[in-house]
Amino acid sequence: MRLIAKVLAACAALCAAHLPASASWPDHPVKIIVPFAAGGPTDVMARLLAAKMSEKFGKQFFVEDQPGAGGNIGTANVARSAGDGYTILVASSSFVVNPSFYKNCPYDPYKDFVPVSLAAITPNILIVNPSVPAKTAKEFIDLIKKKPNTVTFASPGLGTTPHLATELFKTVYHLDFAIAAYRGGGPAAQAVLANEAPASFVALTPTTQFVKIGKLRALAVTTKKRSLALPDVPTLAEAGITGQDSETMQGVFVPKGTPKEIVDALQKEIALIVAMPDVKAKMIPLGFDPVGSTSADFAQYVKSEIEKWKKVIADAHIKQI
Repeated sequence: MRLIAKVLAACAALCAAHLPASASWPDHPVKIIVPFAAGGPTDVMARLLAAKMSEKFGKQFFVEDQPGAGGNIGTANVARSAGDGYTILVASSSFVVNPSFYKNCPYDPYKDFVPVSLAAITPNILIVNPSVPAKTAKEFIDLIKKKPNTVTFASPGLGTTPHLATELFKTVYHLDFAIAAYRGGGPAAQAVLANEAPASFVALTPTTQFVKIGKLRALAVTTKKRSLALPDVPTLAEAGITGQDSETMQGVFVPKGTPKEIVDALQKEIALIVAMPDVKAKMIPLGFDPVGSTSADFAQYVKSEIEKWKKVIADAHIKQI
């Protein structure tokens, strides 16, 4: 009997040794890297996901913020990490903009990563100070054309999708206005509140409450659908302005080489998390529209976004950094 027990134990150990790593994943804490400072939209999204995934998988999923170089530092660190399921990236649209915006982008969005899921999107929004007489986006275009070089747009930073949405708006409609760069969406929104700059394209998150109480006027959101946070604000397309779609993604990636079983498990759980009523109740007031896409759909989304912003950067003659 002892001999049989020893043989069975040896067989079990041998089988365990040949099991794929994904079979026991996760067996220790998982790091989620956010390539921006704590407290920003991407950090908030990552922490919402981390809390729920810790509950689901029984191991801690913890967020580590690695800001710098427009998101390049943290993103490149994930690109160099092992594809074992223990390092995850939650990224914004810098992921799809930076390969065209930086001369020497330190990562390849196709070769270095596996797209897991588009967790959510944040619409960009065209806001103006209430002192601006225009009540619609078309009226605002007419106003700028009648008084060229008199309007300044606050930008939340070079290379952000709101900045590129501003450049797209300017190029397509042949508008003459200045763009003033601020350090993030919050400062850009504050500049419009103070009428330092009468207008801005900015991510929805820092504007929602100010729009609701009338301290900012929202002319339109830039997504194909209206925002769940501000359902009364029309889309640019509804306002008669086409070809201006833009948004800020909140996407989840893992390093290349991560086993498909782990990618699938993460994708399935993210889709479930963003559909949970308690999570949606936190996301929507912050300006997040839940998505939870499949990996294949997200891969196509990433490709189309990279191509779109590459063209905008070229058409607007934006110099690479």
